[in-house]
Amino acid sequence: MSQTTGLSPAAIGFVLNAEKDARRAFRWLRETHTISPSGTVGIAQRIPGEDKIVTFGYAGPWEDDPDQPRTAVIDFDGNSYWGDRPAGESRYLKLFREHPDFQAISHVHAPHLGAYSQAHAELPLLYVPNRRFRFSTELPVYINRRQKEVDFILEAIAADRQVPGIVEANGGATIWSWKGIRDLANTIVLLEEGARFQVLAAALGGSQPFGAGVLEQQWKMSKLVPADAHVADDGTIHLAQPVAEPAE
Repeated sequence: MSQTTGLSPAAIGFVLNAEKDARRAFRWLRETHTISPSGTVGIAQRIPGEDKIVTFGYAGPWEDDPDQPRTAVIDFDGNSYWGDRPAGESRYLKLFREHPDFQAISHVHAPHLGAYSQAHAELPLLYVPNRRFRFSTELPVYINRRQKEVDFILEAIAADRQVPGIVEANGGATIWSWKGIRDLANTIVLLEEGARFQVLAAALGGSQPFGAGVLEQQWKMSKLVPADAHVADDGTIHLAQPVAEPAE
């Protein structure tokens, strides 16, 4: 670290622990080939109780220790507290300002998410694990770069709070979490895994809609819907009607 002036002991402790999680995330994403060979990936995480974020840049394959994050801390006005060069995810500060419960975000170039980006295609969430904990049906695609990406993301969240990311046309994807780095890394892996399976399925006629009962099964498993609800195969939720008490 170059300096920690203005950071509380609690903030410093949080950054050091988050750095360990970022290191594990980078290793996992690299070893599973979720990061494309160019190594484009970074992470930003909110520091609890402070108007600051910590960013973690991926060192990349030319380093002896490619997974050791390049760590920096900046506040919501862009002032530096730790490190000299924040990762590119610092461009998402507006998200952290406008959503106090927004926790972490990553811009990542992953091969199969990248395939959808090259096609300017929204990513349908047709892989069961990607629907288990959310009602969202797809990742929107960001094409018009005359609009800032962060503003496009804010619009996507306003339209669907549960949407976990976007596809960036001709680039990669931007994925986020309302929980933290570990959940963020899990989400990146599952979205890339789903995109890969869907790309492979194209050779067999393409991915198909979920079969009968899948959404009800998954949403009850994750407690997105009550155990006595009925979920139609199109995703419409029918809540159980309360039993009327007999008149006295």
